[in-house]
Amino acid sequence: MIEVSCGIPPGPDCVSHARLAEELGYERVWLYDSPALYPDVWVSLARIAEATDRIGFGPAVLVPSLRHVMVTANAIATVDGLAPGRLTVAIGTGFTGRMALGQPALTWAWVERYVRQLRGLLAGESVEVDGELVRLMPPTGYLDLPVDVPIRIGANGPKGLAVARELGDGVMTVGPTFPEFDRCTVLTYGTVLDAGEDAGSERAIAAAGPMAAVAYHGIYELNPADVEGLPGGAEWRATIDAIPERERHLALHEDHFVAVTERDRAVVTGDVLSMFTWTGEATDLRARLDALAESGATEVLFAAGGPDIARELRAFHAMAVA
Repeated sequence: MIEVSCGIPPGPDCVSHARLAEELGYERVWLYDSPALYPDVWVSLARIAEATDRIGFGPAVLVPSLRHVMVTANAIATVDGLAPGRLTVAIGTGFTGRMALGQPALTWAWVERYVRQLRGLLAGESVEVDGELVRLMPPTGYLDLPVDVPIRIGANGPKGLAVARELGDGVMTVGPTFPEFDRCTVLTYGTVLDAGEDAGSERAIAAAGPMAAVAYHGIYELNPADVEGLPGGAEWRATIDAIPERERHLALHEDHFVAVTERDRAVVTGDVLSMFTWTGEATDLRARLDALAESGATEVLFAAGGPDIARELRAFHAMAVA
């Protein structure tokens, strides 16, 4: 049976949401890594480690350039020591975590080097970083080495999948499944509609709209002209292009995965939710979940959003285990 996990922002309520996820039976709770938007992911994970008993957890996905590899290795060892065996780390090239800083995604060569260095450090080895040898060398009783924490690679294309095959303990994707991997986590987002509820209801827009808006953000980042092919895309692009170029990236990623901005509300409709998110009644979403499992996914990561994350966690899990 496919594992059911959730993703939430490392915000002020992430500990209570993690406790609820544990109570409901979620396999893991994943936190986003975007320091321009959210509280620190490692501090938040440490709090969850100490406040829960069973549930797995981890960052999804960690952006390598945000921290020196020694800092990441230390954070992994520290948090794993708080709750041995429950931490899993996902690493990728960076989306909002980098683009909210005005930077493009990292190259896969960059990520591959970082993961190799990270694995060496966690094994207690000396590795070369910036031309010098470094090693985790904690005093006795401070950190336990070696640290064996699963590392999944957030990838969708051939270069990332090659890194995942060589260095990863599985893959994390947005959309496609890759059954060649023993562990394949697939990100989904949306909302379970109440019986008779329309996808364009204000509740559904508030819950799943932040995720639908990300489709516009991501396509614009890749090629602004392509966004004009989306519903209302030309008008939406005009509002973005009107922002001074130096500040545009700040506006584009505002309230990522949390709320629908006034700018995005013009294009976030029920039809757009149905197009880009898992928004539907429970029976429809259960069929999609079964199809996902049959295609080779081993874990679904449901990104819960909007003002009532507790409601989203309860509704999705009830659908998934029905």
